[in-house]
Amino acid sequence: MSAIFTFDNSYARELEGLYLPWTGAKAPAPQVVRVNAGLAEELGLDTKALKSSEGADFLTGTTAPEGSAPLAMAYAGHQFGGFSPQLGDGRALLLGEVIDRNGKRRDIHLKGSGRTPFSRGGDGKAVLGPVLREYLMGEAMHALGVPTTRALAANLTGEMVWREGGKPGAVLARVASSHLRVGTFQFCAARGETNRLRQLADYAIARHFPDLVGTQDRYLQLLSRVSEAQARLIAQWVNLGFVHGVMNTDNVAISGETIDYGPCAFIDAYDPKAVFSSIDRNGRYAYGNQPNIAQWNLARFAESLLDLIDPHDSDTAIAKATETLNHFPHHYQAEWLRGVRAKLGLMKDLPNDLDLANDLLALMAEDRADFTQTFRSLSDVARGSEAAFRDRFLDLSKIDRWLDRYAKRSSLEDIPATVRAAALDRVNPVYISRNHKVEEALEAAEGGNLVPFDTLLQAITSPFEARDGFEAYAAPAPDDFGPYTTYCGT
Repeated sequence: MSAIFTFDNSYARELEGLYLPWTGAKAPAPQVVRVNAGLAEELGLDTKALKSSEGADFLTGTTAPEGSAPLAMAYAGHQFGGFSPQLGDGRALLLGEVIDRNGKRRDIHLKGSGRTPFSRGGDGKAVLGPVLREYLMGEAMHALGVPTTRALAANLTGEMVWREGGKPGAVLARVASSHLRVGTFQFCAARGETNRLRQLADYAIARHFPDLVGTQDRYLQLLSRVSEAQARLIAQWVNLGFVHGVMNTDNVAISGETIDYGPCAFIDAYDPKAVFSSIDRNGRYAYGNQPNIAQWNLARFAESLLDLIDPHDSDTAIAKATETLNHFPHHYQAEWLRGVRAKLGLMKDLPNDLDLANDLLALMAEDRADFTQTFRSLSDVARGSEAAFRDRFLDLSKIDRWLDRYAKRSSLEDIPATVRAAALDRVNPVYISRNHKVEEALEAAEGGNLVPFDTLLQAITSPFEARDGFEAYAAPAPDDFGPYTTYCGT
């Protein structure tokens, strides 16, 4: 049974000093609640074996599988702007790495597996609600085409964990292309460990940007590649109405994947100032501020690389890093505009497209139009019916003027309206993880009923195809829902 995983643990092998070997807490009654069969297939894993009692032991951290090298990763990070030189996996373990069916290296990582030396007084546990939330959000983002960590399995431990009352203890087994964070680099830099920093950077380059291996300016290029990956990622978030909620540097993966779903949410009504996290009291990580924070985080990444970019001249290193960072707004704007053009059904790149998009967003903010439904109804406009789109707005005179501009701009496209409509349907989802549906599913699951979770999962993993019987999953929250507040789950 232990051969369920075939590990090749490069992080443990090559980055000694950036982790502590550790084992998970013994779960009293491990139980696999849900296995992600599609992901298991990608990884070459046996779903039936994962669901077995021995599989439950592995997936909760109770027993270490043969060939694994369970460890708690060390990293630092800026949390809400304040720097902590040592954070690390306080409730998580990297079991090891596997090579998937496409030859890609993937981390097998446990979240909620108990205390580690980095726990900082926490209990190291997770509960079922946040575990299932991360499962839902990761699968929703994957289906929407956003790079993301994904859940392999959600598991119960058989114990109650105190979170404003007793909650069912749980462990999330998740998969990522790596768990290398901006904070990992900050950990080395804060200690002045330049040799270890170089080792880490070379490891990261080999794992994520292998074409840079051995190149003379590879550390500056590493900064550039990570910056470009973050620009693409954040643009996707914004174009889908996603709010991460806790964009600390220890939650920024250099791979460009979305990582650490905690107090995240999708917006309903369009609002650039939307904040859901209970701990983000000043709106640092508000929906509309995410591109600015991404650049701020990248500046912290750049700082950690300065001794590698130019070990002999700090002024030169700063100048090179600054020049690279200054490209971020351009990269982000280009990625965001490319995405919003697609959401508007515009294939050509014309000068006034930015104004057209921004003016629509301004009207949506003014009338608190539902973000997802508004863009989805543009395919109806392309098919000749404006009613559903106009219904999203209060001031019809303003939106009608915008529609006139949109019609003129659309007429410049060299494709039939039916083709444009189909293209719009492929990029504007019908279903997202609506907050009220997520809460409904999690509440039911904590009471032992997983049917709402399964139904929601079914909706969000085929987000672009409207289906009979799923109408409720496309609708915004009812008026009596909210204001919505999210929590980290710790």
